[in-house]
Amino acid sequence: MGLTLYQRDDCHLCDLALAALAQARAPEFDSVFIDDDAALEAMYGARVPVLRDAGGRELDWPFDAAVLAAWLPLHL
Repeated sequence: MGLTLYQRDDCHLCDLALAALAQARAPEFDSVFIDDDAALEAMYGARVPVLRDAGGRELDWPFDAAVLAAWLPLHL
């Protein structure tokens, strides 16, 4: 899979990120919930939601459909 969205349970910003991904017609992506993983919590805790591509490049929140549309072709 090329994209991963790091997020939390019950996260309003994560819900907004999911809506932006849908609006931008992003390809399929994996969702990783960081809540129960100490290493991911340390890395992404204050930054979620974060979209990461297969090359390790990351797009931190805030982003919208227009930002995603510009970012995605560069990272797929």
